Amino acid sequence: MTRPLTLLLASLALLAVAGCGGNDESESQAGATATPTPEDTGGEQGTGCQTVAQPKPKQVKIKKPKAQLDPGKTYVATVKTNCGSFEITLDAKRAPKTGGAFKALADKGFFDKTTFHRIVPGFVIQGGDPAGDGTGGPGFSVTEAPPQDLTYTKGVVAMAKTATEAPGTSGSQFFVVTGEDAQLPPEYALLGKVTEGQNIVDQIGAAPVRPDEQPVDPIVIQKLTVAER
Repeated sequence: MTRPLTLLLASLALLAVAGCGGNDESESQAGATATPTPEDTGGEQGTGCQTVAQPKPKQVKIKKPKAQLDPGKTYVATVKTNCGSFEITLDAKRAPKTGGAFKALADKGFFDKTTFHRIVPGFVIQGGDPAGDGTGGPGFSVTEAPPQDLTYTKGVVAMAKTATEAPGTSGSQFFVVTGEDAQLPPEYALLGKVTEGQNIVDQIGAAPVRPDEQPVDPIVIQKLTVAER
């Protein structure tokens, strides 16, 4: 089914406005603050997710990584949230640079205690922002043109960017497609695809949201790791 044009345009704006990743110049301006660990209150949200505290925003200063993924190896990101865990198999062959930067951030614990700050039902869930509001990033950006035949179908994971950034530009914010086909142009850097726990992604994608598309109750990435398989 074709998405209405107005909704598609709004969706494109969502990924553009919420995809700030920073640039090399911003590295010297970024500070670093400690972030408290969200504590499980023992209850459950209406969606079945555990109720946890909202992490405080954090500022970061991370040197731009140079490592790339080895196309001959398999890398899997495990995303543990208060709703459950899911896995993303990184596309080491088609996106070694993007995946390498993502792994470098994960290895530093960058994504731990951040949130899925934006949820658009039937479209995407978006996270990876240390500021928690769609404006933050790691203080650097990398660029790797996505495959021109890339389609953003359900389970595909890609990187968000601003409207003024070149295709394939990314910082730390990523999105997981929850609709059957997001119908986006091939401008968002490919990261990989969900290969385990799609039901958890769907659960997060069904969480109640406020008018600003932030979830009513915090959806927290408690830990995100990348390992070779």
